[in-house]
Amino acid sequence: MAEQGEEVVTGTQVSYIGKDCTAIPTFLSRKYGHFAKRLDLSFNLLRSLDGLEGFQSLEELILDNNELGNHVSFPPLPSLHTLTLNKNQLTDLDHLLDSVASAAPALEYLSLLGNQACPNGLVSIEKDEDDYQRYRYFVLYKLPNLKFLDASKVTKKEHEEAISRGAFMKVVKPKESKVASSPDSSSPDLPYTPLPSMSRDPNHHKGVAGKCRYVYYGKHSEGNRFIRDDQL
Repeated sequence: MAEQGEEVVTGTQVSYIGKDCTAIPTFLSRKYGHFAKRLDLSFNLLRSLDGLEGFQSLEELILDNNELGNHVSFPPLPSLHTLTLNKNQLTDLDHLLDSVASAAPALEYLSLLGNQACPNGLVSIEKDEDDYQRYRYFVLYKLPNLKFLDASKVTKKEHEEAISRGAFMKVVKPKESKVASSPDSSSPDLPYTPLPSMSRDPNHHKGVAGKCRYVYYGKHSEGNRFIRDDQL
């Protein structure tokens, strides 16, 4: 492993975690964009993805715990198969999925936990399993090649339901008054990391401590069920 400045580079994996940057530093694409296959930008303050177009060979993109909102757009990423956007500020699921479908046609793994666009008990006590299942059908209708969504594998039955009914399962965007509320009121202040913990460098991101009923750690955690190709 070679550490250069504040970034961490391991083979084709580049990590720039917990630096509080609001934009992707230009030096990252200049130095590593031509060969990086995995890019981890989690635990920052990103509000846009300007600069990501320099990473044309990306296969995995980790954007957990940032401040990305509905304006986010993705450049063409033809090789991208894994995308995690956990704990951001996404509410408009329809717009997001259209952007992702256009930019990453090869995508197979997606996680949106901790966003208002992903309706479950992590973001609102008013949401139940039926709300979440309808969300899954709609996502699969938009992204039919997905194999994993959030922390669970996509089933054959879900694919069939998505084809027949997914178009009618559109998730209603929350009212603006709810979107404007503070992050603490919308979801727990915890890192959402459905990728296995072994894929992260524990020495290069911000620690988080606190009590919450939702924790994605441990050998049997839901988070560790989000499996990458090399673990299948």
